Amino acid sequence: MAKGTIKTNTPPPAPVVAPPGKSTKYKVKYTITVMSGKGGVGKSTVAVNLAVSLARKGLKVGLIDADINGPDDPKLLGVSDLKLYADEEGIIPAETRYGVRVVSMGFLIPTEDTPIIWRGSLMHKAIQQFLEDVNWKDTDVVVLDMPPGTGDVALSVAQLIPESNGVVIVVTPQDVALLDAKKAINFAKQLKLPVLGIIENMSGFVCPHCGNVTYIFKNGGGEKSAKEYNLPFLGKIPLIPEIAENGDNGIPAVVINDKIREIFDSITDQILKEAQIENIKQ
Repeated sequence: MAKGTIKTNTPPPAPVVAPPGKSTKYKVKYTITVMSGKGGVGKSTVAVNLAVSLARKGLKVGLIDADINGPDDPKLLGVSDLKLYADEEGIIPAETRYGVRVVSMGFLIPTEDTPIIWRGSLMHKAIQQFLEDVNWKDTDVVVLDMPPGTGDVALSVAQLIPESNGVVIVVTPQDVALLDAKKAINFAKQLKLPVLGIIENMSGFVCPHCGNVTYIFKNGGGEKSAKEYNLPFLGKIPLIPEIAENGDNGIPAVVINDKIREIFDSITDQILKEAQIENIKQ
Protein backbone atom coordinates (compact mmCIF):
# COMPACT_ATOMS: atom_id res chain seq x y z
CA MET A 1 0.00 0.00 0.00
CA ALA A 2 1.30 3.43 -0.89
CA LYS A 3 2.34 5.61 2.01
CA GLY A 4 2.64 9.34 2.38
CA THR A 5 0.57 12.42 2.90
CA ILE A 6 -2.36 13.56 0.81
CA LYS A 7 -2.06 17.07 -0.49
CA THR A 8 -5.32 18.97 -0.67
CA ASN A 9 -6.05 22.32 -2.18
CA THR A 10 -7.23 25.03 0.18
CA PRO A 11 -9.62 27.80 -0.82
CA PRO A 12 -8.13 31.26 -1.31
CA PRO A 13 -8.01 33.31 1.90
CA ALA A 14 -9.57 36.36 0.27
CA PRO A 15 -13.09 36.48 -1.20
CA VAL A 16 -13.43 35.93 -4.92
CA VAL A 17 -13.87 39.30 -6.61
CA ALA A 18 -15.70 39.67 -9.91
CA PRO A 19 -13.39 40.74 -12.72
CA PRO A 20 -13.78 44.20 -14.26
CA GLY A 21 -16.17 44.70 -17.13
CA LYS A 22 -19.31 46.33 -15.77
CA SER A 23 -21.81 46.90 -18.55
CA THR A 24 -22.35 50.48 -19.64
CA LYS A 25 -25.21 49.59 -22.01
CA TYR A 26 -27.63 47.72 -19.74
CA LYS A 27 -29.96 50.45 -18.51
CA VAL A 28 -32.77 48.64 -16.66
CA LYS A 29 -33.09 50.18 -13.22
CA TYR A 30 -34.14 47.07 -11.28
CA THR A 31 -32.80 43.54 -11.74
CA ILE A 32 -33.74 40.51 -9.64
CA THR A 33 -31.59 37.41 -10.05
CA VAL A 34 -33.09 33.99 -9.29
CA MET A 35 -30.49 31.36 -8.36
CA SER A 36 -30.25 27.84 -6.99
CA GLY A 37 -27.26 25.84 -5.87
CA LYS A 38 -28.33 22.79 -7.89
CA GLY A 39 -30.69 21.71 -10.62
CA GLY A 40 -34.07 20.10 -10.13
CA VAL A 41 -35.44 22.50 -7.51
CA GLY A 42 -37.96 24.20 -9.81
CA LYS A 43 -36.01 27.44 -10.17
CA SER A 44 -37.29 28.25 -13.67
CA THR A 45 -40.88 27.60 -12.63
CA VAL A 46 -40.40 29.94 -9.69
CA ALA A 47 -38.70 32.60 -11.85
CA VAL A 48 -41.47 32.54 -14.47
CA ASN A 49 -44.26 32.75 -11.90
CA LEU A 50 -42.37 35.48 -10.06
CA ALA A 51 -42.10 37.50 -13.30
CA VAL A 52 -45.81 37.05 -14.06
CA SER A 53 -46.72 37.96 -10.48
CA LEU A 54 -44.70 41.19 -10.79
CA ALA A 55 -46.43 41.98 -14.08
CA ARG A 56 -49.83 41.45 -12.45
CA LYS A 57 -48.89 44.24 -10.03
CA GLY A 58 -48.68 46.65 -12.96
CA LEU A 59 -44.93 46.54 -13.58
CA LYS A 60 -43.39 46.27 -17.05
CA VAL A 61 -41.39 43.06 -16.65
CA GLY A 62 -38.60 41.49 -18.67
CA LEU A 63 -37.38 37.93 -18.21
CA ILE A 64 -33.90 36.79 -19.23
CA ASP A 65 -33.56 33.02 -19.49
CA ALA A 66 -29.85 32.85 -18.65
CA ASP A 67 -29.83 29.05 -18.54
CA ILE A 68 -28.11 28.74 -21.91
CA ASN A 69 -27.95 24.93 -21.85
CA GLY A 70 -31.47 24.37 -20.56
CA PRO A 71 -33.70 27.19 -21.81
CA ASP A 72 -37.15 26.25 -20.47
CA ASP A 73 -38.80 29.63 -19.98
CA PRO A 74 -40.38 29.89 -23.46
CA LYS A 75 -42.20 26.59 -22.90
CA LEU A 76 -43.32 27.61 -19.41
CA LEU A 77 -44.78 30.81 -20.90
CA GLY A 78 -46.37 29.13 -23.92
CA VAL A 79 -44.24 30.91 -26.54
CA SER A 80 -41.88 28.15 -27.70
CA ASP A 81 -42.94 28.63 -31.32
CA LEU A 82 -41.82 32.28 -31.45
CA LYS A 83 -38.53 33.62 -32.82
CA LEU A 84 -36.57 36.73 -31.90
CA TYR A 85 -36.24 39.63 -34.33
CA ALA A 86 -34.23 42.84 -34.31
CA ASP A 87 -34.63 46.40 -35.50
CA GLU A 88 -32.45 49.50 -35.32
CA GLU A 89 -33.00 49.69 -31.54
CA GLY A 90 -31.84 46.14 -30.85
CA ILE A 91 -33.21 42.65 -30.34
CA ILE A 92 -36.95 42.64 -29.69
CA PRO A 93 -37.89 40.39 -26.76
CA ALA A 94 -40.77 37.97 -27.31
CA GLU A 95 -44.15 39.15 -26.05
CA THR A 96 -46.30 36.85 -23.91
CA ARG A 97 -49.96 37.05 -22.99
CA TYR A 98 -48.96 37.50 -19.32
CA GLY A 99 -47.35 40.93 -19.58
CA VAL A 100 -43.80 39.56 -19.53
CA ARG A 101 -41.30 40.04 -22.35
CA VAL A 102 -38.69 37.29 -22.57
CA VAL A 103 -35.39 36.44 -24.27
CA SER A 104 -33.98 32.93 -24.31
CA MET A 105 -31.69 30.64 -26.26
CA GLY A 106 -34.85 28.59 -26.73
CA PHE A 107 -35.88 31.06 -29.45
CA LEU A 108 -32.57 30.74 -31.29
CA ILE A 109 -32.13 26.99 -31.71
CA PRO A 110 -33.65 25.13 -34.69
CA THR A 111 -35.50 22.51 -32.59
CA GLU A 112 -36.31 22.20 -28.92
CA ASP A 113 -34.06 19.12 -28.57
CA THR A 114 -31.00 20.82 -30.11
CA PRO A 115 -28.19 20.89 -27.52
CA ILE A 116 -26.10 23.99 -26.88
CA ILE A 117 -22.51 22.73 -26.85
CA TRP A 118 -20.61 25.87 -25.90
CA ARG A 119 -17.64 26.74 -23.76
CA GLY A 120 -17.80 29.49 -21.17
CA SER A 121 -16.65 32.33 -23.43
CA LEU A 122 -19.59 31.81 -25.81
CA MET A 123 -22.06 31.64 -22.94
CA HIS A 124 -20.61 34.88 -21.57
CA LYS A 125 -21.14 36.56 -24.95
CA ALA A 126 -24.74 35.32 -25.13
CA ILE A 127 -25.53 36.69 -21.67
CA GLN A 128 -23.90 39.99 -22.59
CA GLN A 129 -26.11 40.23 -25.68
CA PHE A 130 -29.25 39.41 -23.68
CA LEU A 131 -28.39 42.27 -21.34
CA GLU A 132 -26.96 44.86 -23.72
CA ASP A 133 -28.32 44.19 -27.21
CA VAL A 134 -31.96 43.57 -26.30
CA ASN A 135 -34.27 46.58 -26.37
CA TRP A 136 -35.33 46.71 -22.72
CA LYS A 137 -36.68 50.25 -23.15
CA ASP A 138 -39.46 51.17 -20.68
CA THR A 139 -38.90 47.96 -18.68
CA ASP A 140 -39.36 48.46 -14.92
CA VAL A 141 -37.71 45.28 -13.70
CA VAL A 142 -35.87 42.34 -15.25
CA VAL A 143 -35.96 38.88 -13.69
CA LEU A 144 -32.81 36.89 -14.46
CA ASP A 145 -33.43 33.13 -14.45
CA MET A 146 -29.95 31.75 -13.82
CA PRO A 147 -28.63 28.24 -14.54
CA PRO A 148 -27.97 26.02 -11.53
CA GLY A 149 -24.75 26.48 -9.62
CA THR A 150 -22.12 29.18 -9.35
CA GLY A 151 -20.16 28.80 -12.59
CA ASP A 152 -19.40 30.83 -15.71
CA VAL A 153 -22.83 32.33 -16.33
CA ALA A 154 -23.35 33.39 -12.71
CA LEU A 155 -19.93 35.05 -12.71
CA SER A 156 -20.63 36.75 -16.04
CA VAL A 157 -23.84 38.28 -14.68
CA ALA A 158 -22.07 39.43 -11.51
CA GLN A 159 -19.35 40.96 -13.70
CA LEU A 160 -21.72 42.73 -16.08
CA ILE A 161 -24.25 44.05 -13.57
CA PRO A 162 -22.52 44.15 -10.17
CA GLU A 163 -25.14 46.60 -8.87
CA SER A 164 -28.03 44.17 -9.32
CA ASN A 165 -30.82 44.75 -6.82
CA GLY A 166 -30.33 41.32 -5.38
CA VAL A 167 -30.49 37.55 -5.52
CA VAL A 168 -33.39 35.26 -4.66
CA ILE A 169 -32.32 31.72 -3.70
CA VAL A 170 -34.66 28.83 -4.51
CA VAL A 171 -34.27 25.66 -2.42
CA THR A 172 -36.08 22.45 -1.68
CA PRO A 173 -36.21 21.16 1.90
CA GLN A 174 -33.89 18.14 1.70
CA ASP A 175 -30.36 18.41 3.08
CA VAL A 176 -28.47 17.96 -0.20
CA ALA A 177 -30.39 20.82 -1.85
CA LEU A 178 -29.82 23.05 1.17
CA LEU A 179 -26.10 22.29 1.12
CA ASP A 180 -25.84 23.48 -2.48
CA ALA A 181 -28.07 26.47 -1.82
CA LYS A 182 -25.65 27.62 0.88
CA LYS A 183 -22.94 27.70 -1.79
CA ALA A 184 -25.14 30.01 -3.87
CA ILE A 185 -25.68 32.25 -0.83
CA ASN A 186 -21.94 32.45 -0.18
CA PHE A 187 -21.29 33.07 -3.88
CA ALA A 188 -23.57 36.10 -3.76
CA LYS A 189 -22.02 37.37 -0.55
CA GLN A 190 -18.46 37.02 -1.85
CA LEU A 191 -19.41 39.00 -4.94
CA LYS A 192 -21.16 41.57 -2.75
CA LEU A 193 -24.58 40.90 -4.27
CA PRO A 194 -27.42 41.44 -1.78
CA VAL A 195 -29.44 38.30 -1.04
CA LEU A 196 -33.10 39.26 -0.94
CA GLY A 197 -34.21 36.00 0.64
CA ILE A 198 -34.91 32.29 0.33
CA ILE A 199 -37.91 30.56 -1.26
CA GLU A 200 -38.61 26.95 -0.28
CA ASN A 201 -40.11 25.15 -3.29
CA MET A 202 -41.75 21.69 -3.28
CA SER A 203 -42.60 22.28 0.35
CA GLY A 204 -45.00 19.43 1.03
CA PHE A 205 -47.32 17.57 -1.34
CA VAL A 206 -50.91 18.75 -1.16
CA CYS A 207 -53.30 15.89 -1.91
CA PRO A 208 -55.76 17.07 -4.59
CA HIS A 209 -58.52 14.89 -3.07
CA CYS A 210 -58.37 15.47 0.68
CA GLY A 211 -56.08 18.49 0.98
CA ASN A 212 -53.73 16.81 3.46
CA VAL A 213 -50.05 17.76 3.24
CA THR A 214 -47.28 15.13 3.06
CA TYR A 215 -43.72 16.40 3.48
CA ILE A 216 -41.95 14.25 0.89
CA PHE A 217 -38.71 16.25 0.97
CA LYS A 218 -38.72 17.04 4.70
CA ASN A 219 -40.04 20.31 6.10
CA GLY A 220 -38.67 23.65 7.17
CA GLY A 221 -35.16 23.43 5.73
CA GLY A 222 -35.43 26.66 3.78
CA GLU A 223 -36.63 28.62 6.79
CA LYS A 224 -33.86 27.11 8.91
CA SER A 225 -31.22 28.14 6.36
CA ALA A 226 -32.65 31.65 6.23
CA LYS A 227 -32.29 31.96 9.99
CA GLU A 228 -28.77 30.51 9.87
CA TYR A 229 -27.67 33.18 7.37
CA ASN A 230 -29.85 35.95 8.82
CA LEU A 231 -31.81 36.28 5.57
CA PRO A 232 -35.50 36.90 4.91
CA PHE A 233 -37.55 33.75 4.40
CA LEU A 234 -39.82 34.68 1.53
CA GLY A 235 -42.22 31.76 1.64
CA LYS A 236 -43.08 28.13 0.90
CA ILE A 237 -44.44 26.84 -2.40
CA PRO A 238 -46.16 23.47 -1.98
CA LEU A 239 -46.09 20.54 -4.40
CA ILE A 240 -49.36 21.01 -6.28
CA PRO A 241 -49.86 18.89 -9.44
CA GLU A 242 -51.40 21.86 -11.28
CA ILE A 243 -48.07 23.72 -11.19
CA ALA A 244 -46.34 21.06 -13.31
CA GLU A 245 -49.36 20.35 -15.50
CA ASN A 246 -50.00 23.97 -16.37
CA GLY A 247 -46.30 24.74 -16.77
CA ASP A 248 -46.08 22.01 -19.40
CA ASN A 249 -49.02 23.67 -21.15
CA GLY A 250 -47.42 27.12 -21.05
CA ILE A 251 -49.68 28.53 -18.34
CA PRO A 252 -48.02 29.93 -15.18
CA ALA A 253 -49.77 28.68 -12.07
CA VAL A 254 -50.26 32.20 -10.67
CA VAL A 255 -52.72 32.87 -13.49
CA ILE A 256 -55.19 30.12 -12.64
CA ASN A 257 -54.51 28.82 -9.12
CA ASP A 258 -55.74 31.09 -6.33
CA LYS A 259 -53.59 29.48 -3.63
CA ILE A 260 -50.38 29.79 -5.68
CA ARG A 261 -51.32 33.35 -6.67
CA GLU A 262 -51.66 34.32 -3.00
CA ILE A 263 -48.30 32.74 -2.16
CA PHE A 264 -46.51 34.55 -4.98
CA ASP A 265 -48.25 37.84 -4.20
CA SER A 266 -46.80 37.62 -0.70
CA ILE A 267 -43.35 36.64 -2.03
CA THR A 268 -43.23 39.43 -4.60
CA ASP A 269 -44.35 42.02 -2.04
CA GLN A 270 -41.44 41.00 0.20
CA ILE A 271 -38.97 41.02 -2.70
CA LEU A 272 -40.06 44.50 -3.78
CA LYS A 273 -39.59 45.69 -0.22
CA GLU A 274 -36.18 44.04 0.25
CA ALA A 275 -34.94 45.27 -3.16
CA GLN A 276 -36.27 48.78 -2.42
CA ILE A 277 -38.07 48.87 -5.74
CA GLU A 278 -40.05 52.08 -5.80
CA ASN A 279 -42.91 53.60 -7.77
CA ILE A 280 -44.93 50.38 -7.86
CA LYS A 281 -47.89 50.74 -10.23
CA GLN A 282 -50.92 49.09 -8.67
